[in-house]
Amino acid sequence: MSAHTGSPDRVKPVLPRDLAAMRAAATPIVCTTAYDVLQGRLVDAAGVDVVLVGDSLGQVVAGLPSTREVTLDAMIWHTAAVRRGVSRALLVLDMPWLTYQVSADEAVRNAGRALAASGAAAVKMEGGTPPIIEAVRRCVEVGIPVMGHVGYTPQTDVALGGARVQGRDGDRAEALVAEAQALAAAGAFAVVLELVPAAVAQRIAEAVAIPTIGIGAGPHCDGQILVLPDLLGLNEGFRPKFLRRYAELGAAAREAVGRYAADVRARRYPDDETSFA
Repeated sequence: MSAHTGSPDRVKPVLPRDLAAMRAAATPIVCTTAYDVLQGRLVDAAGVDVVLVGDSLGQVVAGLPSTREVTLDAMIWHTAAVRRGVSRALLVLDMPWLTYQVSADEAVRNAGRALAASGAAAVKMEGGTPPIIEAVRRCVEVGIPVMGHVGYTPQTDVALGGARVQGRDGDRAEALVAEAQALAAAGAFAVVLELVPAAVAQRIAEAVAIPTIGIGAGPHCDGQILVLPDLLGLNEGFRPKFLRRYAELGAAAREAVGRYAADVRARRYPDDETSFA
């Protein structure tokens, strides 16, 4: 079966070059996040092409105020857990804040350690400034596949004025196109576009030869990514314009736990059927 069909029964692991082939064939690339082995197993079996272990785990898993508190050790631990559930999708580890921005040497050292210790196939780095471009270039030169990320970059949200759409004014739109082009030239195999106007995302997709993966960036990207707890309705208070919920598992889980609690209190559980003789 083709490596580009998105079928959950294919065995061949997805590689960065497969994403390029999907772009060339105009086959949309499906991406989600995952943070543990059960989530990894579920999304892999569902046929997603890319699984990102995002530093968003700091907020949606640990309840931290931002992604900046997430450590490289935490990312490695969670990615290794996801790896145990993922056998087919391309597994990408989100490099945490200040693990790649300080110097290219440090970026190579940290990214190499992250891949070796976690089992991920690639890393993701946020931003398109010259230090980031150099970090991407150096990592690619030593054989570390890198996914880029421009637009709204959560690790630098304070500098960007919070979670807001990027590129609505002409100068910023031009800068985003240039950043994506620089990442592609540095060897990034794909680039995430986050909170970018659809028309600007389309310009970027036309300006680069690598796949673009959108989140809040409209329909013209080569693929889309959503945070798994968001699309499943587990992160119930989060309702941005770009999010479509495909389930309401938060409400379903609350109802299930409520029924369990009621059965325990009424001594309906455990019963003869769920007890050993």
